[in-house]
Amino acid sequence: MKVLLATQKPFAAKAVEGIEAILKEAGHEVVKLEKYEAQADLVAAVADVEAMIIRSDKVTAEVIAAAPKLKIVVRAGAGFDNVDLEAATAAKVVVMNTPGQNSNAVAELALGLMIFMARTQLTPATGSELQGKRLGVQAYGNVGRLVGQKAKALGMEISALDPFLTDEQIIAGGAEPVHSVEELYAASDYLSIHIPALPATIKSIGYDLITRMPKGATLVNTARKEVIDEDGLMKALEDRPDLKYVTDVMPDNYAALQEKFGLRVFATPKKMGAQTAEANVNAGLAAARQIADFLATGNCKFQVNKKW
Repeated sequence: MKVLLATQKPFAAKAVEGIEAILKEAGHEVVKLEKYEAQADLVAAVADVEAMIIRSDKVTAEVIAAAPKLKIVVRAGAGFDNVDLEAATAAKVVVMNTPGQNSNAVAELALGLMIFMARTQLTPATGSELQGKRLGVQAYGNVGRLVGQKAKALGMEISALDPFLTDEQIIAGGAEPVHSVEELYAASDYLSIHIPALPATIKSIGYDLITRMPKGATLVNTARKEVIDEDGLMKALEDRPDLKYVTDVMPDNYAALQEKFGLRVFATPKKMGAQTAEANVNAGLAAARQIADFLATGNCKFQVNKKW
């Protein structure tokens, strides 16, 4: 079967070699669409493929409609909001992610961003230390748990909120359970966001939550831009000159935030969480193995859209 590797932002050469080796050994043909310039290029490339591996590429309803043979899409990474799940389900296309493969890279970046802001973006000004501060983790899954564990090693106190976990599971992961988002924000000197962008979470973090944070607190977002109410963030930073915001997903109003708040805000120039050599290879190889397994056995272990 034909498998399309569609990556506007290509994998490292080592990852591509590994993906091709896994799929060719399983008897499949691999075609590549790398560094393409327009969404129309992706639409044109899917006409005769049975499977796709993507990164942040957008698999829209238009893409799915243009791929009558498509059986499976695997997003190399944890997030999957760049795939139209309803359209995929309607077309009986399985959508998977590769949970855990990028987790360590994102967790390390989250801690790095905390240190960067605590040390006033590495300017000569006097900074502060993470030891003894309380870190709140919003969503205690693969990434959130690693952030908590690494922060605990630095001497931080850890609280976590996750509606999908029991108190016992959160405690076993090294954190103190919190039972409301308001309580989590109110207690956190640093708040690390790890929730997905879903209808219920989009713009869910705004003025009311941010201004509940203690004096001198820092909000850290390595999740999705869409979960932040950017107008609410702006107002919170205006009303609370002690607060800081650091993110791996640049806000639409970043230029205005920088102009108003200077060293109190920082955004990476592009999403960097999974941009390590190790994560790049791990996610790509996992995606290839999942496709090979699905096409051979029908294994849907990591399916994220509705089954039919």
